[in-house]
Amino acid sequence: MYYNRLKMMGVLAVCLIGALLCVPNFIKAPSSTMPWRQIHLGLDLRGGSYLLLRLDRESLAADRLQTLEDGVKQVLLAKGLGYHDFQIDRATKTLSFAARDATESASAREAVKTLPSAAPDEYAVSEKADRIVLTLNEAALTRRTRDAITQSIEIVRRRIDGTGAIDPEITREGDDRIVVELPGISDPERIKKLLGTTAKMSFRLLAPGVPGPVAPPGASILTDISSHEPLAVLDHVEVDGADLTNAAPQQDTQRGGWVVTFSFDRAGAQAFAATTRANVGRRFAIVLDNQVISAPVIETPITGGSGQIEGNFTAQSATDLAVMLRAGALPAPLAVIEQREIGPSLGADSIRAGAISLLVGLVLVIVFMALFYGRFGLYANIALVANLVLMVAILSLFEATLTLPGMAGMLLTLGMAVDANILINERIREEVGKGRTALAAMQTGFERATSTIVDSNATAFLAHVMLFVFGTGPVRGFALTITIGIVTTLFTTLMLSRLLMVRWYALTRPTELPV
Repeated sequence: MYYNRLKMMGVLAVCLIGALLCVPNFIKAPSSTMPWRQIHLGLDLRGGSYLLLRLDRESLAADRLQTLEDGVKQVLLAKGLGYHDFQIDRATKTLSFAARDATESASAREAVKTLPSAAPDEYAVSEKADRIVLTLNEAALTRRTRDAITQSIEIVRRRIDGTGAIDPEITREGDDRIVVELPGISDPERIKKLLGTTAKMSFRLLAPGVPGPVAPPGASILTDISSHEPLAVLDHVEVDGADLTNAAPQQDTQRGGWVVTFSFDRAGAQAFAATTRANVGRRFAIVLDNQVISAPVIETPITGGSGQIEGNFTAQSATDLAVMLRAGALPAPLAVIEQREIGPSLGADSIRAGAISLLVGLVLVIVFMALFYGRFGLYANIALVANLVLMVAILSLFEATLTLPGMAGMLLTLGMAVDANILINERIREEVGKGRTALAAMQTGFERATSTIVDSNATAFLAHVMLFVFGTGPVRGFALTITIGIVTTLFTTLMLSRLLMVRWYALTRPTELPV
């Protein structure tokens, strides 16, 4: 029960620092350079947009089949085996081809059973009507879908961060879905466009001498999004957009308007320089998701590893394109299958309802403690208010996002803190009933209650940590506030309320305790 001066000052200092950390939530920062950490409001409190995205599994399978086709061709050519008539069936997820000669069919079938670009269990090889068939394995495709979702979450996060959105919540749902919550964004159309674009960029040459809309072998007809002109673009990719290291919007001071500047890594710069050096005078198409966004004529070799994309860009569209290029291409398209918008008025109602419930709960608890435990109940109430202040302080320090379930977690934490104070007071009351002196009753009551309080809060702490680790969305917000509340409860109950009781006893030296 002894508190030396240093220990007492330490407890009071923690409470004072907590109160100071709460201040930024109620007043504006006096200076933009001053660190001003605040609690951010979640989607249900602030309003904003909710998007549920689904990965296009069929598109992912089709891309995988196209990769297998390239791998099969390379293996067959390396072994001197001929082939023809490659076909991809997206419905059955199969790739089939015919050997050059019936005598080579068995050798070709054995050759394609192991491809360097695929796992051994990713596909099955069979023969049907003189054709060799590769069928994607569903389990392997599901595994690849999960990997693609993990990759997509990081790309989505980078794209949204590039727009300046504050506190976006991006989580996985199931094997092929992503939930995106954007507090404060009431018009999600720009975000939908950013996330719905795969952003697979490539640099390809136009087919020579083909002015009309007929594609020669090895080329495809793609549309120029600026002029709506059909262009015959070679399928061979000269430079891959994956080699880009940076992209940024920039105002064109000579022609006016906006352009997007880009730069390559070393490999991309070498390929870009070699292509432009060998094809001066030809048109070079910049293709984004099978659409030509620019097709300039190569006037001189570009050897610096950088360039610019011209098109009818606005400041917004140039910024968005640069964000997508910097973030990288999605492994497969994402489709918006659910969209909800929460207005600021609904968020204000949620804040009001949560604040009222928190205030009413706090007042009821304070009245209960004061009526049942008198002076010690008053000290418990002071510790209770300090507990709430410290919770807000920690949330502010880490700039956490507060949701409506998080506010419910705060209220539940106050109830748990009251339980701890009730245990202490009841233990002291029992010791007084046994005839112990005032100091001995306080000492024994705290000792016997402390182990129970620590055990119960430790198990609750572990449970809510697991809830935070494995939960998603609002569940994590609830678990976070409870976890922080357990830590502050142990401090205020076992340190602050005990300090108040000890100081009262030291000043008054009572013969009886007010219990």
